[in-house]
Amino acid sequence: MIAYGDNIKIFCGNSNPSFAQTVCKELGLAMGQGVVQTFADGEVSVSLNETVRGADVFLIQSTCKPVNNNLMELLVMIDACRRASAGRITAVIPYFGYARQDRKAKSRDPISAKLVANMLTAAGADRVLTMDLHAAQIQGFFDIPVDHLLGNPTFVKYYLGKFPENVYNHDDFVVVSPDVGSVARARAFAAKVHMGLAIVDKRRQKANECEVMNVIGDVKGKTCILFDDMVDTAGSLCNAANALVQIGGAKEVYACATHGVLSGPAFDRINKSTIKELIVHNTIPLPEDCPSDKIKQLDVAPIFARAIAHIHGGTSIADLF
Repeated sequence: MIAYGDNIKIFCGNSNPSFAQTVCKELGLAMGQGVVQTFADGEVSVSLNETVRGADVFLIQSTCKPVNNNLMELLVMIDACRRASAGRITAVIPYFGYARQDRKAKSRDPISAKLVANMLTAAGADRVLTMDLHAAQIQGFFDIPVDHLLGNPTFVKYYLGKFPENVYNHDDFVVVSPDVGSVARARAFAAKVHMGLAIVDKRRQKANECEVMNVIGDVKGKTCILFDDMVDTAGSLCNAANALVQIGGAKEVYACATHGVLSGPAFDRINKSTIKELIVHNTIPLPEDCPSDKIKQLDVAPIFARAIAHIHGGTSIADLF
């Protein structure tokens, strides 16, 4: 519970209100009174029904699908708070959309992640709080402070509870990076759960499609845990899981990813894949009638609540790592 007085306000958009409510519950605060709605022509309208003058305002909004609507809601909320003389505005973005467009992969490509960073700053945000950016370097796209939380401590706690070392021999387990770009985060996770590391080498032919080429590391007869930052159409993840079993001879495959984007054929692919269980965080809400019983969510709202308390109190968030 926050002991810093009542000069703090938390508002949320429409992307993940249940997450925001949990954050408020953890902090012992009431959600700020406001309305975020859309006119018939699609324009976003924001009305704040309480004063924010001089307050430390936190706006909770994931920029998940519909990405552009949710991003615009966040920008308009920031502008509304700035024009209402908020003391400080922190954009709390559990899932930061456009993060995959972080470089020019070919000629004449945009760097949309930088554009979004510029828009948030121009709208009036003083600070950003987010989790597991697709590329950590995106923090440098902002000219304002960015607090970058990590999701792997939650996964570490889950898997050490599911496969305790006093019951299971962790030499029979291996953490697997589904591609070369995720090796660093997979290595850090493997070290914390005291398991080996393997890599699935793949060659992507075009967007949202990939061809698995090889498995680097010994996975034969072992239980594999695929570790990534997000699952979108699940093509890469499911191909990697199939390769681990068919090429590497793995015993069974589990998977975890911070952000469950789960677009298009994702649920169908996961259901048909060799993955026994997929764990994601609630940075993006799952459908109420989730079409896959393989998918489970872990709650990271308490982590964000603690980060907000530290930011509001002006103390270090290092203990969250």
